[in-house]
This record gives sequence, C-alpha cells and structure tokens, in this order.
Amino acid sequence: MKVVGVVGYPASGKGEFSEIAGELGIPVVVMGDMIRRKVVEDGLALTDDNIGAAARNLRGELGMDAVAILTAEEIQKIDPKIVVIDGIRGDAEVTYFRSVFSDFSLLAISASFETRLLRMKNRGRSDDTTTAETLRSRDEREESFGLARAVSLADTQIDNESSREEFAAHIRSYLENLA
Repeated sequence: MKVVGVVGYPASGKGEFSEIAGELGIPVVVMGDMIRRKVVEDGLALTDDNIGAAARNLRGELGMDAVAILTAEEIQKIDPKIVVIDGIRGDAEVTYFRSVFSDFSLLAISASFETRLLRMKNRGRSDDTTTAETLRSRDEREESFGLARAVSLADTQIDNESSREEFAAHIRSYLENLA
C-alpha cells in the first residue's frame, strides 16, 4: 500500500489537497477527524479550544504519536492500494507512519502566514481563527506537537501561494505521478 502523508500549517491547503485526491478516487483519512471524534464523544462543541485541548490530552495520555496510531488503525480497516493521510502535526507521527507503512512519503504544503489568515477569515469552519493573534497561538500550539520538525522531514514540498487552479494542477500532477 502506498501512503502519502500531508503536512502543513493551518489553512495551508491540506484540505484542498485531500479534496482533489478524493476526486481522483484516492481514499483520504483525516487525522483531525480522530480528534474531532473524541471531542464529540466527550459531548463538547467543535471549537478550536476544545479540539486543541483534546489533541493535547490524547498526546499527553498516549504519546506524541497517539493520533497517528488511531489514523493507522483506520487505514488498516479499509486497506487501500493508495491512501492520503491529511493533517500530520508532528515529527513523532511521521516517524510512526514510516515505521508501519513501508511505502510512505511525506508532502509538505506551504503558504505564508498572511495567506493562511485570509483563508481562515473566508472559509468559515467552526474551528477557524480570524485574528493574527489567534492564528499565531494556533501555530504555536501545533509547533509544540512538532509541526515545524515534521515539515522539515518532507520528501516533497508544494507552495500554495498561487491561484486555486494552479495549486490544483500541481496536486493532480503530483498524485498522477504516484500511480
């Protein structure tokens, strides 16, 4: 099984990548869904604060690769030929995925702070932040999970500062070259 992990800061384009992979018939497992599931199971609202607390709690209880372990279990249930993992947040997760999937590659998606903040202001998800201060805080929280180190481990990087169409073309080219 070929496994592609996607890493990047909030609103860098990971979701767009996953959407296009899905359109191409590639299954996508979203790591954040593991955390959102925990928040819902605990009867809490899907806010940035609750999702952040659940992520910290899972990692505190089970280790920095806790979400990766849950994600790998989901992937093994579907046993696809190729799969995309959306939302890697730390180097411990990368290490874990490389240890359990022999054909694992890591793709980093990058975008400037200003571009990411504008995207968050416009997309309207319940866990989005809308000020520079709250986005910096979210970035710092995710960096505490090892996000910057995970990005540095990427096998490939795609810059997402261009138009949506140009970014989509880069994604399609990348994914088609995997097959």
